[in-house]
Amino acid sequence: MAILDATLKLLDTTSLQQISIESIAREAGVGKATIYRWWNSKAAVVIDAFLHTHLSHTPMTKGGSPREALNRHIHLLVGEYSGWSGRIVAQIMAEGQGDPDVLREFRERFWYGRRAVVREVVEDARRRGEFRSDMDTELQMDILYAPIYFRLLMGHLPLDTKFADTHCTAILQMLAPPEAEAVAAPARRRKAS
Repeated sequence: MAILDATLKLLDTTSLQQISIESIAREAGVGKATIYRWWNSKAAVVIDAFLHTHLSHTPMTKGGSPREALNRHIHLLVGEYSGWSGRIVAQIMAEGQGDPDVLREFRERFWYGRRAVVREVVEDARRRGEFRSDMDTELQMDILYAPIYFRLLMGHLPLDTKFADTHCTAILQMLAPPEAEAVAAPARRRKAS
């Protein structure tokens, strides 16, 4: 973990664009070959360093109400993205606009895995009748996250507790099933058990 720790230390004072494999190797006290044995690019090291801290700070709770789990997760994510993690993600996404390999690495190392976890919770909410079933699951996940990433990248308004509160209220209301579906869902669950 010395390489990831060194990368995190560099990211405190240096942007992703300014970091190099050489500077990471120097900070970690290893040779470049050691880094290339585990990672194929600077972006891959930075993404893994980001994941090293981010995932433990934004867990998705299992069991209980999916709506409550998503509410808590979104609040934690907004809190994380309002600081260091958000700065790093924005830099990764910016770097990816000129280098498609960076976005591919980000999707493969972070995005797809996180979406798989969220998909389970969203699909559980759909089965329980907490989320509407007439909307595509992928779209529902995009609706959950898009406003957060928009504020992160545009910086036009803050990522703060007030935003997390209003975002969760609005989104969870928007994803709630129409009245008739909400009434029928408990009966379907009783019939299935």
